[in-house]
Amino acid sequence: MFKKILVANRGEIACRVFRTAKRMGIATVAVYSDADARAPHVLMADESVRLGPAPAAESYLKAELILAAAKATGADAIHPGYGFLSERESFARACAEAGIAFVGPPPNAIAAMGDKIESKKLAKEAGVNVVPGYLGEIADTDEAVRIASEIGYPVMMKASAGGGGKGMRLAYGEQDVREGFEATKREGLASFGDDRVFIEKFIEQPRHIEIQVLGDQHGNIVYLGERECSIQRRHQKVVEEAPSPFVTPEMRRKMGEQAVALARAVGYYSAGTVELIVSGADKTGDGFYFLEMNTRLQVEHPVTEAITGLDLVEQMIRVAAGEELAFGQDDVTLTGWAIENRIYAEDPYRSFLPSTGRLVRYRPPVAQDTPYGEVGGDGYVRVDDGVAEGGEVSMFYDPMIAKLVTWGETRDAAADLQIAALDRFELEVLGNNIDFLSALMQHPRFREGALTTGFIAEEYPEGFTGAPADAALARRLAAIAAALSWRQAERASLISGQLGAMPLTPCDWVVHMGAIAHEVTLGDGAIVDGELIEGSVEWNPGDRIAVARSDDGELAVRVAKTRTGWVLTTRGAAHRVGVYRPRVAELAKHMIEKIPPDMSRFLLAPMPGLLTRVEVAVGDKVEAGQPLAVVEAMKMENILRAEKSGTVKAVNFGAGESLAVDAAILEFE
Repeated sequence: MFKKILVANRGEIACRVFRTAKRMGIATVAVYSDADARAPHVLMADESVRLGPAPAAESYLKAELILAAAKATGADAIHPGYGFLSERESFARACAEAGIAFVGPPPNAIAAMGDKIESKKLAKEAGVNVVPGYLGEIADTDEAVRIASEIGYPVMMKASAGGGGKGMRLAYGEQDVREGFEATKREGLASFGDDRVFIEKFIEQPRHIEIQVLGDQHGNIVYLGERECSIQRRHQKVVEEAPSPFVTPEMRRKMGEQAVALARAVGYYSAGTVELIVSGADKTGDGFYFLEMNTRLQVEHPVTEAITGLDLVEQMIRVAAGEELAFGQDDVTLTGWAIENRIYAEDPYRSFLPSTGRLVRYRPPVAQDTPYGEVGGDGYVRVDDGVAEGGEVSMFYDPMIAKLVTWGETRDAAADLQIAALDRFELEVLGNNIDFLSALMQHPRFREGALTTGFIAEEYPEGFTGAPADAALARRLAAIAAALSWRQAERASLISGQLGAMPLTPCDWVVHMGAIAHEVTLGDGAIVDGELIEGSVEWNPGDRIAVARSDDGELAVRVAKTRTGWVLTTRGAAHRVGVYRPRVAELAKHMIEKIPPDMSRFLLAPMPGLLTRVEVAVGDKVEAGQPLAVVEAMKMENILRAEKSGTVKAVNFGAGESLAVDAAILEFE
């Protein structure tokens, strides 16, 4: 077994590998950029080595620096994490030449599966179902238009070396191809150093299902069930679960056997994932097609660990050390249900724009030093993260903050645990998607398992505005708001040295939630609009979370004080409530509402990023939908378009300049 392992990655995956390595008695080495000098993965490792400046291209992606760090620390193995290195094949070969074990598949398998065009050809030869498309190299936009027309719209344009949702464009017609082909090439070149693009048929109403495979260096290969990753945004996975609510045992066997056949065809060992696009309309169990094989550990691997009881990182290390798998296919069992939500620094209330800044407050629902914990009911909650309170969410790396994993005996139990854990997740950053994830877990269509990769676009066509609160939840929140105000007033009444008699703590309140006013009387429980709610609220002034207990169960609410009331965040929405004494509520009706300024004559930067192109000049007339500028953020190009017709009055920024959120790029007359 290895004595010392270096992880060539950062964040939560580095911490994840270190936990297993330490449990196995293996010393650990972290590498870091200047932006990560005090990051948790650096503090967690036994040793650490600086690589270089913050940009990944100057630090984490430099294979020679990783190898130098391994040699300097005496590491005899390197784990690539999720494959941060863009040239993993050459890196794996370099490790072998240096006498350092690469904790991953052999170089030939990485090469065979790393090229999406060649991998589809190999999959077809191995008897794996493949999506109809054009796998040759496409010379230019005109040829792309011709090929797309021959395949039949809609089509998907993909960077050959792409992954993680980058370098992908959906085209419903010729204009989409003409606008997106060159952008896809640029994203492929910028992110992966390869601008080749292929085109394939887009399967409508698709489900994204993947098979986890695991093999050793002695020819043993097994599949560990499937994961469903259909809920995606911009082709980036948001929710993953295992098993899939759509897959039958027979379908699982067919997909698993094809995945193993493909892995065997390329001499694969270590952990890997065969990704499939599945037709939800096909009930025969044969409507699944090969997309790609990821020759690495996947972000969503914890849900497979949860239902199989296996530590995939440990298995990868043992395989790299030359050990045989200690089990066969017949020994693999799937127990219960697991769901993973990716918590991102992005604002769902502003079209999911990425957010950067300091983590002012970060308190996950379970202790960070233990991977498993309890949040009510049967099952467990796990948080995989690589951040800490006071740390920075940087523009240089992926905006994922943490992964929240729950396991229950049933799918509903796992989803209920997600909701409860999300309610207790304290996270203060410029924008985060906790409310959105909670809304997904409660959505009737999610609960039914009626998923497609278009779920988010279909269910939130006008954007996300928070999960709706039904009448029962609204009354409960009104009672909680009144209880918090009562507790605060009671504390104020105990201040010594007050003039006059000790004030009485009021029991009657009026709680405004939007346009609705709830009358609340506190006593034994709370009477809200004439209806008794029995229970109690556990909260003291200064607490960030209030816990209400009643016959309807336990409800955790994140609490923030405002001038006239509270912001109560729970069950997928933030509710701004005003809490008044009855007489004050009468007077509050006459207060003038402040109207925000009109910013419609400006093109505002929707996110922090780099302005790569400005498409107009002063004096130009623009029409609605016309491209105005391109902003690059998190390695993704974002085209900003005109919302209405107008004339450009001023251009305040030029290509190459960095933008803060809401920076006025253009001004219109």
